[in-house]
Amino acid sequence: MSATSFGNTHHSAIYKKAMEIFTLSRHISFYLSHDLAYLQRNGKENKYIYFTGDIVQQSVSLAPQILKAESQFFSEEKHKYAASVMRLANLLYKNCERLEKVSSNGKDFLPLLRKEIKKFRKLQYTWRMTL
Repeated sequence: MSATSFGNTHHSAIYKKAMEIFTLSRHISFYLSHDLAYLQRNGKENKYIYFTGDIVQQSVSLAPQILKAESQFFSEEKHKYAASVMRLANLLYKNCERLEKVSSNGKDFLPLLRKEIKKFRKLQYTWRMTL
């Protein structure tokens, strides 16, 4: 059996999209962090360097929150985790907008990530209705 056939068939579409967003944000962050890691001429670090880590942290948190929401028995608990997913997606989108202000070639990939987040939000709307 291939590695992709283990356990991936039962996950929801929103979970799979969250994993795609995580992979994409990790690659973008890696690319951007190399450009932003250098000190500026005045000796200060680039203020946007921390947003690269934020997009990874927020995207890595999406999938576990989705699984928690889906595994709860009570509606209130499901909606608590679903609200957390919504907050994370909104923060992730906002940090992408912030990173688009940097002077790096990596910022060209951020519209792609924002497009995937928009797709995620559409899935999220439907997903929340089914919880």
